[in-house]
Amino acid sequence: MDRLDELRLFLAVLDSGGLAAAGRRLGHSPPAVTRMLAGLEARLGVRLIERTTRQIAPTDAGRRLADQARRLLADYAEAIEGAALEAVTPRGRLRIAAPLVFGRLHVAPVVTAFLDAFPEVRVELLLSDAVADLLEEGIDIAVRIGAQPDSGFTLRRLGAIGRVVVASPAYLARHGTPARPEEVRGHAIIHFGRPGPAPEWIFAMPSGAPRAIPVMPRLTVNLAEAAVEAAIAGRGLLAALGYQVAAAVADGRLVRLLRDHEMPARPVALVFPSGRLMPRRLRAFIDFAAPRLERIAGEVHLLLGPKAGGSSAA
Repeated sequence: MDRLDELRLFLAVLDSGGLAAAGRRLGHSPPAVTRMLAGLEARLGVRLIERTTRQIAPTDAGRRLADQARRLLADYAEAIEGAALEAVTPRGRLRIAAPLVFGRLHVAPVVTAFLDAFPEVRVELLLSDAVADLLEEGIDIAVRIGAQPDSGFTLRRLGAIGRVVVASPAYLARHGTPARPEEVRGHAIIHFGRPGPAPEWIFAMPSGAPRAIPVMPRLTVNLAEAAVEAAIAGRGLLAALGYQVAAAVADGRLVRLLRDHEMPARPVALVFPSGRLMPRRLRAFIDFAAPRLERIAGEVHLLLGPKAGGSSAA
C-alpha cells in the first residue's frame, strides 16, 4: 500500500467511525486495516486514534494529520484532474523563446492569435538574441535561426532566412554601388552587434571558397532596428538578416547589393525537447504556429526575391 492509500484509509477510519466500516468502504479486511493503522502509527512514532469497544476518536496528532491529509489528497486529485483535462483541452503555462526582432515582428502576433484560439493556455514569451538553454530555463519551445547542434532536441523546420547587404538609394547615389565584395571596404559600414574587434563580412565566391572581408564600422549599434533605420537614413552599408530589411527592400527604401555573393541560407526552426508524452498545449502550439511561421519565412523570400540568404545571428 502506498502512502496516499494509507492516508485515504486513515481518513476512512475516522469518517466511517470504525476499522471494519472503513475496510468495507475501501475493500480491505478488518485485520488489514488494523495492520495498516498500526504500521502508520509506528512509522510516525505517535498514536493517531484512541480506540474503545464502542467508538474511535483521533488524538491531537491524528486530527493534525487528518487535516493535512485532506488538503494533500484534494491537491493530488486536482492535479490529476488537471492533467487529464490537459490531455483533451490545451491548458496551462507555455514558455516560448525567440530572437528579439524576429520575435517582435513575427512570433508575437502568432502567439497572440494562439491565445485567442486556446483561452486556457498562458504564454510567457521571452525575446532575446541570447541562445536560451531550454532545460535550464524551463523553456518549452524556441524559435531558432541558424544550424542547430545535435543536442537531443526535436527540430521542426520552418524555412530559411539569410543575411543580405543593403544600402539606401541616396547613399549609393553619393558613394557608388560596390560591384565586388572587396569594394565594401571603401564604404561607410553600419555594424549590428556588440562593440569589439573589427568584424568580418563573409561572401560566397565563384571559386567555391567563401571570402572573409574585414570591415571597419563607422557606426556600431546593438539593436537591429536602429541599424536598419541608420541604413535607410543613408549612413552606410549594412549586413542584415532578410526578415529585418525585407519590407524596406520591397518598398525601395533599401537596395540589396552583391546578390551573387550571398552565403547560403540557414534554417529557421522550432526547437523543443524530445519525448513521447508531449503536453497537449505544446503540441497545439506547434500545430498552430508552424504553418504560420513557414508562411512568414516564405513571404520574406518573396519580398527579397531570388537568393534570399540566411544567418545564425538573430
